[in-house]
Amino acid sequence: MTNEERFYHQRFERVIDYIYENLDKPLDLYVLADIACLSPYHWHRVYKAMYGETLAGTVKRLRLHKAAGWLVNTQNSVQDIAQSSGYSSVQSFNRAFSDSLGLPPARYRIEGNHQVFKLSKDRESVSIKGTEMLQVEIKEVEELHLVGIEHTGSYMDIGGSFEKLFAWLGMKQLVSEQTRSFGIYFDDPDATPEEELRSAACATLQGYEVENSDPVTEHTIDRCECAVLRYVGPYANMHAAYQWLFGEWLPNSGRESANAPVFEEYVNDPRAVAPSELITDIYLPLKLV
Repeated sequence: MTNEERFYHQRFERVIDYIYENLDKPLDLYVLADIACLSPYHWHRVYKAMYGETLAGTVKRLRLHKAAGWLVNTQNSVQDIAQSSGYSSVQSFNRAFSDSLGLPPARYRIEGNHQVFKLSKDRESVSIKGTEMLQVEIKEVEELHLVGIEHTGSYMDIGGSFEKLFAWLGMKQLVSEQTRSFGIYFDDPDATPEEELRSAACATLQGYEVENSDPVTEHTIDRCECAVLRYVGPYANMHAAYQWLFGEWLPNSGRESANAPVFEEYVNDPRAVAPSELITDIYLPLKLV
């Protein structure tokens, strides 16, 4: 990595960390420009060029991601969640949430796509709001060589590592239509304290040799057989899908999980589609039979 690339990458890493730590507060363009040590006049243009969306788009996306997770996984009131998501009023929060996820927050908590996994009685498949039945498929997965940025803490916050990873890939002009995006999750969130959870935000990489100065580590997913569940909807809601996969499907499948971490492939881009349209393939490695 050249000194110029390191200059930009380090400053944008600080900005992403600051955004994640302050989503409940007003995020002023000039304050973030100061953190990036860049002129406010050019800052917004540089940010969009590196991340593929405006700063306002990033902040809105991350706030609603957090809010969806709180609605699904806590009993916090909509008013408290609106406040914690940086919205000045419940009304403005309701509008933004409805526009992005298709339902107002209170209805989303009751009717969102996470509910299908709790209600499903069919142990071989799940139906998402009248769409096609989604099967758990058994697939042979070839060895995957990835680069990533490691994350420790809540899996809900791994997005910050993905932002940093794709900023670096974009800076090096290493993103193409063939680039695939993966998350590797090393610990069980139901058995490990949240602050100790280990994960890695990863992507495929072609035609580039990683250097010691690069802010990424190399990861390998060994060739394996996996149960694959396709999940459609916000990333924040996938805990219910995991509970269904491990608690319903696996015990009745006649298979055993292998001693290898679960990983996810993110099929489409959260900057390009609505949260309700995000597609995630959840891979559960299995013991060979």
